Amino acid sequence: MPPDLDARLTDAIRAREGELVALCRDLVQIPTLNPPGQHYRAICAYLAERLGKQGFAVEMIRAEGAPADSTEYPRWNVIARREGARAGECVHFNSHHDVVEVGRGWTVDPFGGEVKDGRLYGRGACDMKGGLAASIIATEAFLEICPDFSGAVEISATADEESGGYGGVAYLAERGWFSPERVQHVIIPEPLNKDRICLGHRGVWWAEIETYGRIAHGSMPFLGDSAVRHMGAVLAEMEATLFPLLATKRTGMPVVPEGAKQSTLNINSIHGGEADHPDDYTGLPAPCVPDSCRIVIDRRFLIEEELAEVKGEVTALLEKVKALRPSFTYEVRDLFEVQPTMAPQDAPIVRTTAAAIEKVLARQPDYVVSPGTYDQKHIDRIGKLSNCIAYGPGILDLAHQPDEWVGVQDMVDSATVMALVLAELLAR
Repeated sequence: MPPDLDARLTDAIRAREGELVALCRDLVQIPTLNPPGQHYRAICAYLAERLGKQGFAVEMIRAEGAPADSTEYPRWNVIARREGARAGECVHFNSHHDVVEVGRGWTVDPFGGEVKDGRLYGRGACDMKGGLAASIIATEAFLEICPDFSGAVEISATADEESGGYGGVAYLAERGWFSPERVQHVIIPEPLNKDRICLGHRGVWWAEIETYGRIAHGSMPFLGDSAVRHMGAVLAEMEATLFPLLATKRTGMPVVPEGAKQSTLNINSIHGGEADHPDDYTGLPAPCVPDSCRIVIDRRFLIEEELAEVKGEVTALLEKVKALRPSFTYEVRDLFEVQPTMAPQDAPIVRTTAAAIEKVLARQPDYVVSPGTYDQKHIDRIGKLSNCIAYGPGILDLAHQPDEWVGVQDMVDSATVMALVLAELLAR
């Protein structure tokens, strides 16, 4: 390839800035809200049409039977592949197309794609339609400048990352789409900041803990057994022993932000006693001693911890409470678990992306690990492909916030990095 290849690719991306903004706006304006999973087919069809015109072989795949897939809200995914002039490796850009609920506090239309002062606003602009748009523009520029490349380029837009990825990357990985035989390098353009490479994420265990009691009249609570009081004892023991224990556990993983370098536990929800009444009910609740109380816990753990140890700490705490409260009974139900993952810093996709960042931004990248999981978990665990990172435009702290935005220059710079990665892996 000519020695000025990097400059030609950089110029090609800059020339497409307006197209990049327009593409991102189009994507933001498709309100792919999850839950429940709206407009998944619409966004996949939009991308299939665009990439099909660029010579990609495109497949739209519904994750039939996956969690949340239904006739009303089918879980649609799209994968587009462009083969090169000769055999070689495949570079895959994977983005999720779903976005979280809008929430309150917006000062702009959350699905308007408004551009103001170098920022493109909208739900999903940062997380992660800006990254999806950047990967498409990067690939299209690369194909124009390097038409005789070797190997293959793939772009996917997948469902349900915000709710675990089981209707998206997990479904596809189980069917071989991310096997090392057909894909060798993966970049997930999550918004981890354009000068950082995310190597992986912490582990997670979600569980529901339910305490049991005995119902009775609220005027005679001594004839019943309050499950809420039992749960209060559980929460008190967590405060006294478990939270202090987790604060002592630190990782060697480069997790950001600083507080996530320790093990953490969040109590996602709590409910005890009588079920919530409909909004149009105007009466009082019934006077009953609650015979059930439930909490959902979100335990994030480190690569140095074993999942059995994580679960064992909670079980030991519950048994300690049980020993002090003779009538106390409980149940723990697993909801979701993912092992920590981290790509080696000398992996090919890490080294190549680092070199591209240094060329584009004139600085060496920071290497980080995400506090929460994303679809790398499925590519690693199911696909058995460890040569995978997250890299894309957007500021991580803006994800899921009101007035979410992505910087236009950040998209341009990240797209340039991605194009240089393609050139290094497929065209040198």
